Amino acid sequence: MTCTRSRIPRSYRTSAGTCRSRRDLGLLALRLGTGGVLAAHGAQKLLGWFGGGGVSGTATAMEAMGYAPAKASALAAGLGEAGGGALLALGLATPLGGAAAAGTMAGAAAVHAPNGFFAMEGGYEYPAFLGFVAAGLAVTGAGRYSLDHALGHVLDRHWMVPTALVGAAAATLAVVGSRTRRVRQAQPEE
Repeated sequence: MTCTRSRIPRSYRTSAGTCRSRRDLGLLALRLGTGGVLAAHGAQKLLGWFGGGGVSGTATAMEAMGYAPAKASALAAGLGEAGGGALLALGLATPLGGAAAAGTMAGAAAVHAPNGFFAMEGGYEYPAFLGFVAAGLAVTGAGRYSLDHALGHVLDRHWMVPTALVGAAAATLAVVGSRTRRVRQAQPEE
């Protein structure tokens, strides 16, 4: 994007005539905030940090929620959150990080869906929000202030966006579908 002297204030222009983009600063803020929150949640699951249960505690919870095998589900959820969150925060392999986080949050939303929408009632509002932001970042890209930009977008090609999102969606549908069947089978018949 080039700046015209009459429309763009000098403070937004660089010596090369290009604009400093508020969009890039906004993407940085979204990436750091969302990625940081996701990475912290993942660290709870994987490492037991921040009051989390670690892999064994998370596996017990995953089993109670209907995810099986429990330990593999705990690892997948922790890696999706911690790994996806870290990639988003760094702006590295943004399509992969965003898709991994979005898929993981879809699995979390499925658990909370029976409680309705709002988080204050145990609903899926919060994981849905994190998932949509992660997916949006996967589509939009990390912006100029990112490792993807610094590395010439070698891990952020246009074809990677649909590939990562479709792959994450397929895996999420398979896992959530399997969980839904197990939960239904475990419910007593009325």
